[in-house]
Amino acid sequence: MLQKLTKKNEKGFTLIELMIVIAIIGILAAIAIPNVISYRRRSYNSAANSDVKNAFTSAQAYFIDNPTASVDATALSGAGYRQTSNVSITASGTQATLAIITFHTAGDRTYTANEEGVITND
Repeated sequence: MLQKLTKKNEKGFTLIELMIVIAIIGILAAIAIPNVISYRRRSYNSAANSDVKNAFTSAQAYFIDNPTASVDATALSGAGYRQTSNVSITASGTQATLAIITFHTAGDRTYTANEEGVITND
C-alpha cells in the first residue's frame, strides 16, 4: 500500500517547462513580427511600382492611337491597364507632359513616372 502512494508514474510537463517554452515563443515572436511587417510593406510598395510601370506602358499604347489627346486613369483602362487592388493611380498630361502617380494604401512610398518613363519614388 505504501508503494502505491510513493510511486510517481505521472506524465506531463511541469510549470517551469511550460514557462520556458512560452518565453522562447515570445522571444521568437518579438524578432519575427517586425520583419514580417517590413516584408509586407515592401510587397505593397512593389505592387505600386509595378502598377506605375504597367500604367506607363498602357499610356504609350494609348498615345499610339491618340497622339494629341490627354490621358487619365479611364483612358489607361481602355488601353489595357488593370489596376491592382488597393493601389491608387493618378494619370494626367499629354504625350509630352505625362505624369503617372501610384501608391498602395498600405505602403509607404509613392511612385511617379514622367513622359520619358523615368520612375522616381518618395
